[in-house]
Amino acid sequence: MTQRFTARAVVVGDRAGTVVPDAVLDVEDGLISWVGPAADAPASDAEVTRLPGVLTPGMVNTHSHAPMVLFRGQGEGLPLDRWLREVMWPREARLTPEDIEVAMTAASAEMLRHGVTTSVEMYFQPERIAAAVRATGARSIVANPLIGLPGYGTFDEQLQTAVGLASSSDAQVEFGIGPHSAYTVPLPVLRDAGLAAREHGLLLTVHVAETASEGADLLAEHGLSVPSLLAAHDVLGGRVLGNHCVHMDDADLELWREYDVAVAHCPGSNAKLASGTARLRDMLDLGIRVGMGTDGPASNDNLDLFEDLRLAAQLARLRERDALALTAPEAFWLATGAAADAVDRPDLGQLVAGRRADLVHVDTEDIAFTPVGDLTDLVTHLVWSVGSRHVRDTWVAGRRVVQDGVSTTVDEAALRAQVQERALRLAAEARG
Repeated sequence: MTQRFTARAVVVGDRAGTVVPDAVLDVEDGLISWVGPAADAPASDAEVTRLPGVLTPGMVNTHSHAPMVLFRGQGEGLPLDRWLREVMWPREARLTPEDIEVAMTAASAEMLRHGVTTSVEMYFQPERIAAAVRATGARSIVANPLIGLPGYGTFDEQLQTAVGLASSSDAQVEFGIGPHSAYTVPLPVLRDAGLAAREHGLLLTVHVAETASEGADLLAEHGLSVPSLLAAHDVLGGRVLGNHCVHMDDADLELWREYDVAVAHCPGSNAKLASGTARLRDMLDLGIRVGMGTDGPASNDNLDLFEDLRLAAQLARLRERDALALTAPEAFWLATGAAADAVDRPDLGQLVAGRRADLVHVDTEDIAFTPVGDLTDLVTHLVWSVGSRHVRDTWVAGRRVVQDGVSTTVDEAALRAQVQERALRLAAEARG
């Protein structure tokens, strides 16, 4: 199947902020086959979709616990440790597989409306999460969590589940391993997870240095920071994605550079929970791969990467006291091309020939996109002036999954009603 899209411009999603004006983008069998100025477009008899705004890559959310839409707004004002132990974990212990699938379906539809076409999910019931993603038409890397909570099996069983799912990965849903953290998962289990991830080529995603105090007991016992402990226990070296990585000293960052560990940067969650501000500029200057993440919708409390990429630029500039500490093109790249690189998916994140046709149409017929003096203004406005409310249409592999701001694949109103009902039940059960 061949499709042709025309748009005011194509924003490629690379670090330089490349913009193609008066653009044509061709899609064949779900892949981008050509992109460039209309004047240079090859002859085609494909069906043409004419878009008045700009086309951007589908964003990649590198860290999410999206089914936690069930707990959105709960535990407001608590620091991370109390928020987890007093509010989240008691509720999560009572989740049913159906709760998780309904919540993930709703959350996936929400992300697609925000222009997020791929997310890395660390949550229970990976097969149910995969079913939800397939229903909405999105993509996901689903990391089965390793964590000691009632009802989810032993660590060995959780790891076996993650490895067992690996053979069913495809371009839409890829499976990985998600040990929660070094302070909740024994070090021998982390070692086994690292070995399994390397053996099977799986993404291993783990919370690292999210708060200043989480590694204190480990440091007292072993005399090493969490990054050093992970290196010493042979966890690093494969496709490792460290989530948050807020409290990292120079030696920790050097380890990340040495082992090519990527970072899921989650400024919205880190700010809301008062966890701290990551050393984003230092990471990028060291060549560490970084991608934007929202974290869960109970700690952010949304799944809107437009907000997080803007906040990333603001916090980087404040931290460095430098208005050039993170440019607008870099900020947008962190949610697109850089995020795809961070999760080792070179088929995603940029609108170039050969990559998957995950496309977002952003409405530019709005005062927020005025004025435009030159092409760079389009990227500047995407970062600073507009947001997910301007996303009109979304395609995944050339299939339209959002049309004029509405999901084409699932009934969002029905899903909202189900999330409301299930969330109230879980809250009541947790209170006993």
